[in-house]
Amino acid sequence: MKKAIIFVAILAVAALVSWRVYESLSEGWGSGRDRRGLTVPVEVSPVSERTVRHIGEFSGTLLPKSQFSVAPKVSGRLEELPVNIGDTLTKGKLIAVLDSEEYAQQVAQAQAEMDVSQANLADSKSALDIAEREHKRAQDLLEQKIASETELDEALARLSAAKAKFDVSEAQIKQRKAAWEAAKVRLSYTRIVASWDDDLERKVAERFVDEGAMLRANDPIVSIVDLNSVRAVINVVEQDFPEISVGQATFITTDAYGDKVFAGTVARRAPVLQEESRQARVEIEIPNPEGLLAPGMFVRARIQFAEHEDATVVPQTALVRRNGDQGVFLADMKEMKARFVAVGVGIIDGEWVEIVNPEIEGKVVTLGQHLLEDGASITVSEGKTDEDKPPTPDSQAQGTQGSGQ
Repeated sequence: MKKAIIFVAILAVAALVSWRVYESLSEGWGSGRDRRGLTVPVEVSPVSERTVRHIGEFSGTLLPKSQFSVAPKVSGRLEELPVNIGDTLTKGKLIAVLDSEEYAQQVAQAQAEMDVSQANLADSKSALDIAEREHKRAQDLLEQKIASETELDEALARLSAAKAKFDVSEAQIKQRKAAWEAAKVRLSYTRIVASWDDDLERKVAERFVDEGAMLRANDPIVSIVDLNSVRAVINVVEQDFPEISVGQATFITTDAYGDKVFAGTVARRAPVLQEESRQARVEIEIPNPEGLLAPGMFVRARIQFAEHEDATVVPQTALVRRNGDQGVFLADMKEMKARFVAVGVGIIDGEWVEIVNPEIEGKVVTLGQHLLEDGASITVSEGKTDEDKPPTPDSQAQGTQGSGQ
């Protein structure tokens, strides 16, 4: 029993001692309290000025500037298909030829019918001339009181009939000529040639049929694309939507060409966000004179939203939070103290953070700040910085990233 009491007493004394030690440490290291002369070793870096850029990074897919399928306007057997996948097409080049025998016969038939109509027109013209002469003679005889009124009426009736027949023959000529022209147009449809507005070359992207195939009207033969420039389609979220505007410079990269950068321009921005995804479609025009970019490629697009020259910046590692405020610890190199300053942050460009307010200068703590409170004593070693190095293209392209799809 005595041993148990002694053991409990020892435990109580040990607990008391531990509590006193904890209180002592808490007083020295607790939030907002003095460190009782303890000195924290830290690294510092100078507050500097440099150009920072706010760049959004998105992902998307390449599409051709334009793409269309070539299809016949009439049905028939495909006799010739002189183009294939990858071929370069110029305006007016022959793409396909259909069996034209049936359509040639239709042209010949329409021509023959028009010839018959022209013969009928000539006959009607002759009959009209005769009727006009007879009518004139009947009028003269009536004036001489040789012919009767009845004879004049009969001559007038024959003249009217001749005029009607002549008008019908003229109408038939127009009808037959229209049918002849239509037959020639259908015949021309058996030869399919490349046709578009500009004089730029196109490429054959796909071939859907082979020679000998029976085609109906509008059955696709080949697909043609314009690769002189391509479109990168990206989707931007609501947060980045206000930052996008037509005409913004864009830098495009793709896995196919490693670090090679292609310049583009924002050409179109949808005025609405899709309700399901809360994203808006943005199209970027990219010149492609060498034909390196191909539709279907996955790309990354970097769009510069803003650029601030001579901005006050600190390393991103200098940012800390104390009591809900974001700020930095300024190193007082005379008193060897760390002073916490709440700051407003602007552009985050890679490892650099723009300080919008207040104005600060000197040096900030970049290592060891998690052990600091306002007014803590410090010992300083200079940290490694890149402030004297010129910015690299990669560092310029890095920045606060947008959420692309």
